[in-house]
Amino acid sequence: MFKDKNVIITGASRGIGKAILEKFAKNGANIWACASRPNKEFEEECNKLSKQNHVWIKLIYFDLLDETSIKTAFMKIFKDKVKIDILVNNAGIPSNGLMNMTPLKTLREVLEANFVAQIGIIQMVSKKMMRNKSGVIINMGSIGGIEAREGYLSYGSSKAALLWATRSISKELAPYNIRVNAIAPGLVKTSMGDFKPDEEAEKIISNLSIKRMGKPEEVADAVLFLASDHASFITGTILNVDGGRLI
Repeated sequence: MFKDKNVIITGASRGIGKAILEKFAKNGANIWACASRPNKEFEEECNKLSKQNHVWIKLIYFDLLDETSIKTAFMKIFKDKVKIDILVNNAGIPSNGLMNMTPLKTLREVLEANFVAQIGIIQMVSKKMMRNKSGVIINMGSIGGIEAREGYLSYGSSKAALLWATRSISKELAPYNIRVNAIAPGLVKTSMGDFKPDEEAEKIISNLSIKRMGKPEEVADAVLFLASDHASFITGTILNVDGGRLI
């Protein structure tokens, strides 16, 4: 489906990001796989995935809380002088805590990683896409950015901001044939999903139409759909992948 397409995936070393990486590679895409730090096991997995699917996978490292680190990493990508077809903004950090128990330092860090850094990446990549008059940008939001719950002030606020920005940016970039959408996963079986206490997770599952946690691969499938030509008339949309978490 994505033969000869070139994709940037952030947060690609684990969980949903890793599932997205594997799906794109198996569908013929070349990939810049971004992670926060070098990981030998991840590098070996990327080498294996690359050989099996006859695509190239280049590893890129940066810290979402370090603007210079991000810019340096993307300058490295741009030096390849290869067309960027798709950006999947998946990286982020979890956080929980009641409002009065959330230090402002934590709030700033979560907003920086989950919102400000994402916008900075979109600014850099979209300029390249605008010159090519084509591209797809997919942001990884969260049901937590739609559904207001106690105890998730910093995380929910950061994802709500990203979802709003997705809609706004989609209008700005549509004239350049660039589609911008977001995925809003519900409870998914990843290390970030495990961040919720067991009791809270069980309560959420009991209220779902599909009474189980989601799988990273199911979110990845939604990303592939939005990135594909099958979604050519879809932009500014937030796609809930939540098992029927009706609010």
